[in-house]
Amino acid sequence: MATQKKGEPEASLWERMERPAPAQRAALTPQKIAAVAVRVADAEGFAAVTMRRLAAELGVAPMAAYRHVSGKEDLLALMVDLVSAELTPAPGATGWRDVLRESARATRAMALRHRWMADLPTPLHALTPNRFAVAERQLAALDGHGLDVDTMMAAFRTVTAYVGGMVRSEVLLSEYLRQQEWESPDEARRGLAPQMNYLMGTGRYPTYQRYIHEATRKDDPSWEFETGLDCVLDGIAARFGI
Repeated sequence: MATQKKGEPEASLWERMERPAPAQRAALTPQKIAAVAVRVADAEGFAAVTMRRLAAELGVAPMAAYRHVSGKEDLLALMVDLVSAELTPAPGATGWRDVLRESARATRAMALRHRWMADLPTPLHALTPNRFAVAERQLAALDGHGLDVDTMMAAFRTVTAYVGGMVRSEVLLSEYLRQQEWESPDEARRGLAPQMNYLMGTGRYPTYQRYIHEATRKDDPSWEFETGLDCVLDGIAARFGI
């Protein structure tokens, strides 16, 4: 087996995973470790995911897990890659707008299933095979419309940033309501009434006050997400004439 020379960069996690594992380690794989980590994070939050906890769940010694996953960063990348595999291409989505829209919807649904992702520093964990596959599908959909590659990437990242920001806001709001033990939006409004009544009573926010009294979709995050997504996609279409 070739040895790493001093000064050479370490092989990436994904390159190491493609190497054949020794027979005695075949029963424990990075994929199995990641699957257990995702299950724990889904149930208890990312803070509950430790190598010691995973080893106990898998019925192995902690050092056995470390032979496959060198630390928390590798583990997090594996978890992100695993859940990103859920973002399969939508049947019938062919045009750039349909591809980006369906990917945005699927990403929101995936993030709401795995709420721990809202706490992650996303750019740090973008370099995984399944995340690259998601990006490739959207960039390929934008290709062929007269855009240069820089513009294609800017459009793709704009949609990605919108989705990430909206989903994070939705998840964190839900978590805030849970922490306050408010079981419904109406209960939350009652809990926040003293602050809101004071602020609106100052007369400084007439447009916001109109929203409070006239809005009919305050508790419809899906509608808000879709409407904002249309704004982003309309902007791309109008700006570049595609």
